[in-house]
Amino acid sequence: MVHSPLPSPSSFASLWNLDPDVVFLNHGSFGACPHPILERQNIYRQQMEQEPVRFFIRELEPLQEQARRTLAGFTGAKTDDLVFVRNATEAVNTIFRSLRFRPGDEILITNHIYGACRRIAEYISGQTGARIREACYPFPLDDSGRITAAILQQVTPRTRIALIDHITSPTALVQPVDEIVRELDQRGIDTLIDGAHALGSIPLNLDAIGAAYYTANCHKWLCGPKSAAILHVRNDKQKEIIPLIISHAGARAELFAERFYWPATYDPSPILCPADCVGFGNSLFPGGWTEWMDRNRKLTLEARTLLCSIMGIPLPCPDNLIASMATLPLPTPDIIPDISYKRTGLFQDMLINRHHIEVPAWFWGGPPRQILRISAQLYNSMEQYRYLGEALVSNLLPGL
Repeated sequence: MVHSPLPSPSSFASLWNLDPDVVFLNHGSFGACPHPILERQNIYRQQMEQEPVRFFIRELEPLQEQARRTLAGFTGAKTDDLVFVRNATEAVNTIFRSLRFRPGDEILITNHIYGACRRIAEYISGQTGARIREACYPFPLDDSGRITAAILQQVTPRTRIALIDHITSPTALVQPVDEIVRELDQRGIDTLIDGAHALGSIPLNLDAIGAAYYTANCHKWLCGPKSAAILHVRNDKQKEIIPLIISHAGARAELFAERFYWPATYDPSPILCPADCVGFGNSLFPGGWTEWMDRNRKLTLEARTLLCSIMGIPLPCPDNLIASMATLPLPTPDIIPDISYKRTGLFQDMLINRHHIEVPAWFWGGPPRQILRISAQLYNSMEQYRYLGEALVSNLLPGL
């Protein structure tokens, strides 16, 4: 089923290279890099290939230091406490594989955890004998206070560390990490915050949050190239953290950032570009990134209100738990299909094949229930969400 013409994106769509034949409502999964930033990445790559020795030995370190300073300023952190990694999953691996767990230690997670991070916790549990405790709270959710309460209910004297999403991936909830970190810190428990969706989506002040460890992707809402993320480690925790790749600096270099500087020969252009992303966003609007993030959030709230109205369902959570994404419950089929990270689901496939809409629909919870997550980026328009709502009701969800 082909719908022509498709609804128009916003006027900002010209900044991206997105397929005009797809209504792209899934910025949250992999991001999308504006072509001015891709052009900047090509400049770094040309600089690298014109004279590789000059670039890697003489030019790279000051370029990377400038990028770290820019990202530290943007995230309310000290430059010395921040390093680059390829993605948030690598950062979570780095922390968990640096720490020493003993049998009986407990790793605290929630039922809203990102799938790959759950696998990391399971691996560490299997290797060390540490136990996983899971704090559970529902979705839809009527009160943000239930999040912190559910987490604290799972704390025991054996709790070693809590792995908490800043913005949950499947359910798109902005969790109250300031409160969670404070409460756990008072109980002597370290927190690793997975902020994969936070950077460029909500304002950050990492020093104020005070988590022992915090990671955030640069390729999602900051709109950088793939393979760039930040790892922030509080000063008192840095001695025990070792990068996954041990290179020339060695595992015990005195300076935390030095250990992560040279992970063998690689393409460093992605980690240089986030600094350009900060400048790009600040130049795009009078209010800079604050205005950009506010625009995305307002569009998200307006879009989810529209979709809930079209489908005749209540808002699934309070507005204060929403940033640039929103998840909506959908009718769940009687038979749950096999789920794999290597492929999209049948419902998502129907949306792209019949309506040219790219939006994630998956199963979450126990028992699994079907949900759909929208993203709102500058290139999106309300017409696109209205089109999605019409497709859901008229073709794919006749029971609504």
